[in-house]
Amino acid sequence: MPIILKCHKGIGPAVTGTALVAADNFSARYDLDRLKGVFSRPAHKLVGKSYVGAILVLQTAKGGVASAWMLREMTSRNMAPKAIIFDRTNTILAQGAAFAELTMVDRFELGDPTALIRTGDELHIEPAEGRVTIVNRDA
Repeated sequence: MPIILKCHKGIGPAVTGTALVAADNFSARYDLDRLKGVFSRPAHKLVGKSYVGAILVLQTAKGGVASAWMLREMTSRNMAPKAIIFDRTNTILAQGAAFAELTMVDRFELGDPTALIRTGDELHIEPAEGRVTIVNRDA
């Protein structure tokens, strides 16, 4: 049975993919090895995990302009996540997602999405409707 989560209207096209979740923050500049496509900051909860093609579910965005333009650079090389879901993001990263044509949503009615979504869940994100559906929950 699908689980529907309501959030603020977001950015980008509707997408479906597999969630990679951590109760941690996100900086494209400091947390990622953008050449290998993995989280590389030793203290990050997803260290060593590939973010390429995943739907990242994280608490908040860190950083500013550098992280924003890095999203565009990552999408241009097909080394980007499919989408990013935040509890809260910042204006600069939202602008970066729009520039990168990357799907992004935040501000969920039921609270922190890292507590609502599990790694391995299949998600369908509809940013224009402010809706994330857990299509298939990984057991």
